Amino acid sequence: MAERTEFRNAVFVVTEEFSCPLYNVGEEFIVHDSAIVIDREKEVCLLMVRELLKALATNRPFEQRITRQGVQRAKFECGGCSGLIRFEYKKEKAYSTLQMNLLKVAEQRAKQRLIAEFFGILREMELFEPLNDFDLQDLALLMKLRSYPPGKIIIEEGERGTNFYVVLSGKVTVVRKDSEVIAEIGLGGIFGEMSLLSGELAYPSVYSKTACQLATLNAKDFKHVLSRYPILQIFFYRVLVNRAQENTLRAGKISSGMSGELTEINPVELFQMINSGGKSGRVLFTFDHGQALALFNEGEIVACQHKKQEDKEAFFALLVEQKGRFTYTKGLTEAEKELQPLGGFMGLVMEGLQRIDEEGDDSDED
Repeated sequence: MAERTEFRNAVFVVTEEFSCPLYNVGEEFIVHDSAIVIDREKEVCLLMVRELLKALATNRPFEQRITRQGVQRAKFECGGCSGLIRFEYKKEKAYSTLQMNLLKVAEQRAKQRLIAEFFGILREMELFEPLNDFDLQDLALLMKLRSYPPGKIIIEEGERGTNFYVVLSGKVTVVRKDSEVIAEIGLGGIFGEMSLLSGELAYPSVYSKTACQLATLNAKDFKHVLSRYPILQIFFYRVLVNRAQENTLRAGKISSGMSGELTEINPVELFQMINSGGKSGRVLFTFDHGQALALFNEGEIVACQHKKQEDKEAFFALLVEQKGRFTYTKGLTEAEKELQPLGGFMGLVMEGLQRIDEEGDDSDED
């Protein structure tokens, strides 16, 4: 039987991605002379290769077909690990001309020079110390460069956070509604991460004080980086804890009987504070729509009830609450002390925040 040319030279594109640790929507897998080619910066997932080889071996034509629902392409998926991607046949790969190859090489060299300009800044940052040079270069390739003139708004208070920023040159100012300057951020400083981590609306606003250049990661790539390099979660975990502790200084030291409003300290910050302090006790929440309860044993959450939901689902639902009152009471019963943790605390928080982001994306599309 004659060998099908599209089997030997084809391009597939990722169309959907759910918690895949390696690949993002829009990335391509190229088949050239029956060999699979992936961007140099990416690791090769053998599970994905297996599924791609299955797609190549199918007797179904890859070309788009007409159905009652309209034009459709042949689709495939890889779900062999903790994540899932769906990809589809895009086109037959044409043989590159010499001019096309030279252009591609020139574009790659230009991108490498651009990365080299700010790689040294990233290398000196405490945040990226745990990453080796190769991993840091991979991360840098995901970043986009943006330039701002003086006095330009970068983040506006009350908006949903969309990017994580690193200052490469110049300065930015953090400004409250009353025009009070809270802080100035210069070379190597970061901002924008709190809204992405907590799911809150941006607060406060950030302006460029001088002409500045920023490296940015969009929300999707930011989550991808945290998933691929879990060690970075520790740094951001400390950032969240520090913020919670700063709020606690304003509200008073946490102790049995302590009460507060979620408008002053949100559930994520409150839970972070209890976890970092290794506290054992219960948090009772009072909302207009009812009450909720969370139990902690030595800083780990062991039970949760909210909106007729229990344990993990109740915990995730609590993270989105923004208005209500809480009361912390020290101590657990002997039976409650025997309860097992619902999971690693940091992992639960990150999973909950990711769900918030995904639900927000769905509502935006609607």
